[in-house]
Amino acid sequence: MRKSLHLHVVTWHRTLTKTLHFHSFSSPPSCTFLGPNLPDVWVPREDNTSPHTLLPEKFQWANDGHSAAILEGKAIAKQIKLKVADEISRMKTEIGKFPKLAVVLVGDRRDSHTFIHIKLKACEKVGIETVVSELPENCTENELLDVVSSFNDDKDHLDEERIVNVVSPEKDVDGFHPLNIGNLAIRGRKPFFIPCASKSCIELLLRHGVEIKGKRVAIIGRSKIAGLPTSLLLQRHHATVSLLHAYTKNPEQITSEADIVIADVGIPNIVRGNWIKKGAVIIDMGTNQVKDPSSQVFRITGDVYFEEAVKVASAITPVPGGVGPVTISMLLSNTLDSAKRAFGMV
Repeated sequence: MRKSLHLHVVTWHRTLTKTLHFHSFSSPPSCTFLGPNLPDVWVPREDNTSPHTLLPEKFQWANDGHSAAILEGKAIAKQIKLKVADEISRMKTEIGKFPKLAVVLVGDRRDSHTFIHIKLKACEKVGIETVVSELPENCTENELLDVVSSFNDDKDHLDEERIVNVVSPEKDVDGFHPLNIGNLAIRGRKPFFIPCASKSCIELLLRHGVEIKGKRVAIIGRSKIAGLPTSLLLQRHHATVSLLHAYTKNPEQITSEADIVIADVGIPNIVRGNWIKKGAVIIDMGTNQVKDPSSQVFRITGDVYFEEAVKVASAITPVPGGVGPVTISMLLSNTLDSAKRAFGMV
């Protein structure tokens, strides 16, 4: 079956039904997400770091009766959305303009429609106007390219690789254009946009005071939507990153040595408790719809076996309610930044 895709013009999204989000322009990401610009100099040193300095004191735990701290994303997402809504209100008052987000959805996958509905609802709440174009799964590549090009030319909105390349890097609020990914990979350069899932990962770690610099990170999954850009972003924060994939030998051994484990595989509960080092921080980026065989009701689960991991980790994101809400708020933030740059408000 042909894989589905969705793009935002201002954005591509994680679900692989073709969806494009597009917007106008974005200001360069803040250095908070891109990490401190430190010299890459090797010097002899003693490492007296305690094995429990990864997390602030509020997350430290006793050996007996341990349960990991839950890194909730809803409160963080709410704060970001409030800030975005305030900025949009100010924009409307000062210049009479506001951001618009165009979504192109190809195919009819259930999960894609669910995610799009959540995004559109979030846009409405903060004052971002949305336009949705739906195409059938059997549409031609040229038909999709025509739609994308129309958004590039619209002054109000300002094989798969070709589709991404057609989107202007300054309208690519998902951050998937080769220029944006390339600038993310090169220290000292700033992409127009950082992928939303990767930004949400860093936001969760920073907001909860998790130490990143010098820590060992295992990222399970190397998708260009989440895993790969997250690895590039974490290197900008001076972490030592291992990027695991389907051909990695003994992935459980590598993750069991990591201070931070990030899962982005799309396979429910693939990461078990014995994959995790005691006291590690777990960021679960997985969003899987699983049907309960008894009730036939779909539920959302992550890539990490939560019930096992929560007994070993020092902190963990829940699914749903962890990375997901923050990722959507980052899409709103990227869209706002794009509009502010287009209207000369930065």
